Amino acid sequence: MKKRYALRIAGAEVEGGTTLPVLDPWDGSRVAEVAAAGVEEMKMAVQCAADSFREYRTAPTHRRADLLEAIASGIRSRREELAAAIVAEAGKPLAMARGEVDRAANTFRLAVEEARRIGGEVIPLDLQPDAEGRVGITSRFPLGPVAAISPFNFPLNLVAHKVAPALACGNTVVLKPSSKTPVTAHLLGEIAQAAGLPEGVLNVVPARVEAAEELVTDPRIRMVTFTGSAEVGWQLRSRAGRKKVLLELGGNAAAVVEPDADLEFAAERIALGSFAYAGQICISVQHVLVHEDVLERFRDLFLAAVASLPVGDPRDPATVVGPMISSRSADRVVSWIEEARGAGAELLTGGGRKGSLVEPTVLEGTDAAMKVGCREAFGPVVTLDAYDDFGKALERVNASCYGLQAGVFTEGLRRAFEAYRGLEVGGVIVNDYPTFRVDHMPYGGVKESGLGREGVRYAVEEMTEPRLLVLNLSGRRRPE
Repeated sequence: MKKRYALRIAGAEVEGGTTLPVLDPWDGSRVAEVAAAGVEEMKMAVQCAADSFREYRTAPTHRRADLLEAIASGIRSRREELAAAIVAEAGKPLAMARGEVDRAANTFRLAVEEARRIGGEVIPLDLQPDAEGRVGITSRFPLGPVAAISPFNFPLNLVAHKVAPALACGNTVVLKPSSKTPVTAHLLGEIAQAAGLPEGVLNVVPARVEAAEELVTDPRIRMVTFTGSAEVGWQLRSRAGRKKVLLELGGNAAAVVEPDADLEFAAERIALGSFAYAGQICISVQHVLVHEDVLERFRDLFLAAVASLPVGDPRDPATVVGPMISSRSADRVVSWIEEARGAGAELLTGGGRKGSLVEPTVLEGTDAAMKVGCREAFGPVVTLDAYDDFGKALERVNASCYGLQAGVFTEGLRRAFEAYRGLEVGGVIVNDYPTFRVDHMPYGGVKESGLGREGVRYAVEEMTEPRLLVLNLSGRRRPE
């Protein structure tokens, strides 16, 4: 990992007008610094993406597949370097960082397969007499330059979920990574260039807000794919004009535990899903709803599982709960905890803080008026409450303004389908935490949680448009 990274535009290193420091969330030390694009550099990146799209859009399938395979191989070959960068700039525990690198390589490998599967269909058009002899053919075509705006919490794999499907279907990309975690994106840019990706197809341009807005408003950009806060995402959509917009905006996921569930398994999985990476995952568990008949037993199991989670230095391979991304984020979470306690919530465990590390915290007796009860904590805090009726529990989940994923622990098939049909979320996970995600499944939410779906195949559909060809095969010509 270098100490300074320039912008990567059209395969060349370009200096920006300003510099962004990259800080280690664990100890506050400076990891590196990166050039930040100004408006002019951002326009340059967009122009390069637009110019390169003219040729890359016609690249044959085997060429796109080979490039994606080479990028996947490059990620695997630099696994430890990438993992170390993720730990250093994101504060992610080492074991999880290594897992993220492996997932990113697999995401590009999935894109290889999806590049080979992009096709269309033949449509018989002679359903009415005046269309006899006509046949329709549809194919999917790339939209054009894609602006990819990625968050800090998965600085490699969430970038991969934007870049890999775009490259698979023939789009070019201007990537604006999180200002907190730009180094990993730069390393991916190096890997892509070494893999032979043509100049200008992938441009890596960290930037502050005013320059990043250029991506949203520039008419040469045909699609914006954004992962981040709901406030920023919906504002971005309002300014995007006629561009296609894909939003993944997080949530405050709930897990519902029925009396027939395997309580020990549920407690262990929910503890991990609540506090891994300090809860800084869009589908981290924030609310646990447990049937009153088993609440006392579940509470004991859950608190024991939380206490067993290793907390501390993210460079320790055993660590599960590391620091938050910044002291400011830790300040916010601690203030929410104190607000809930002041309003009558009971602190079952945690609540302490050391620097940017906040202890795994469990609160009982919260309500929707508290910030922890209605907003996205995005930190190591979870609420625990009882319910007496399954339908009412589902209603409580649906009362959230978010709807990304939810988990339901039950052995009852009828209950599972009741949750599937009734919960207003993008995904219902039965007998596992709502934090479950594999990279080929459709992923996205409803309500304030977003718009559209990621997951390589589904992102390819978002990043392409169908085009129809009608052939008159009757041989009949109009009379002269």
